[in-house]
Amino acid sequence: MAMLTVMSSACCHGGDRGKLHRGVIMRKNQDLKRELRVQRRDDSSKSFSSGSLRQIAIPLAAAILFLSPPNLLVSHPETFMAAEASTRGAALFNKACIGCHVGGGNILQPGASLFTEDLERNGIVTEEEIYNITYFGKGRMPGFGEKCAPRGQCTFGPRLKEDEIRELAEFVRLQAANGWPKIELEGEAQ
Repeated sequence: MAMLTVMSSACCHGGDRGKLHRGVIMRKNQDLKRELRVQRRDDSSKSFSSGSLRQIAIPLAAAILFLSPPNLLVSHPETFMAAEASTRGAALFNKACIGCHVGGGNILQPGASLFTEDLERNGIVTEEEIYNITYFGKGRMPGFGEKCAPRGQCTFGPRLKEDEIRELAEFVRLQAANGWPKIELEGEAQ
């Protein structure tokens, strides 16, 4: 880039010499402006075009996602919903079942615990079977469903809605699959 130095004596003299210096200054200014325009054009041609950005954007995003820890990015909605269902299931379990099934056991009938081996030995393998026993009852266990019958087989306490029993059955199945780990509910461990 050309540099322009103006001597103070040149601008103070009148006459032709002053006009000459003004003309030189104006031409130098025009040359500088032209040179800056060319330089800007050269700089902009060196930057990424939108095509080259597209070419690196997808691989870059994939690398970030692949290398990031799972909980750093947004959690999956399914995970959030499962955790919420588990919390509701734990609350229902503490409300309706914990009196007999503390920690997945059975204080009335030890062979009928909620651990996987006892459930399987007693022919309860699926979540639907846990739902049916919880809804209608079986043996010494009362049913908790709203339409549970006969009356002697059902709880005398509050009944549970169908969706509550489904959440409870899912919670029991998940807890049994994990060996009945302790659960936290409202700051208290079970």
